[in-house]
Amino acid sequence: MNLNFQQHIPADFHDTSRVWIYQSNRLFSIQEAFQLEEILEKFVTDWKTHGTPIKGYANLFFGQFIVFMADETSTGVSGCSTDTSVRLIKEVEQKFKIELFNRQNLAFIVKDKVQIVPLNQLEYALQNGFITPDTLYFNNTVLTKYEMINKWIIPMKDSWLGIKLPQIHQLK
Repeated sequence: MNLNFQQHIPADFHDTSRVWIYQSNRLFSIQEAFQLEEILEKFVTDWKTHGTPIKGYANLFFGQFIVFMADETSTGVSGCSTDTSVRLIKEVEQKFKIELFNRQNLAFIVKDKVQIVPLNQLEYALQNGFITPDTLYFNNTVLTKYEMINKWIIPMKDSWLGIKLPQIHQLK
């Protein structure tokens, strides 16, 4: 699996650009991905805050993560413009019959593929060696372009999971 996603992040966006990541509970099919690409492109083209265009970006990463980015160096993103992106994600959920708001699903790279582990099964996955503290984890809590580039895909032990879950500390 090629993890070099950084090449798809717009270089002309400031490091402080805001990021929102929506993780799907399954891979999008190729046909769905092409449809989604059109939807995202149209949304970003029309994305505005109080009538002013937002310097925005949206893309599907690894066939499973929808990422929005807004460079606020010239125009800030208002609550209303954030709400429009959330409405779009809800529409995408309905259109493709997927879940994009379930924060209980955790994504890892296992055997060169994105694998979803429900939070309530994390301890079992650790105990049975399906994942380890060094397993790469998609840290969807990143908030900026800089954080996405540097802290999105990290070993689980270096994420919020490593801090919150004592069983991970015991396995280190």
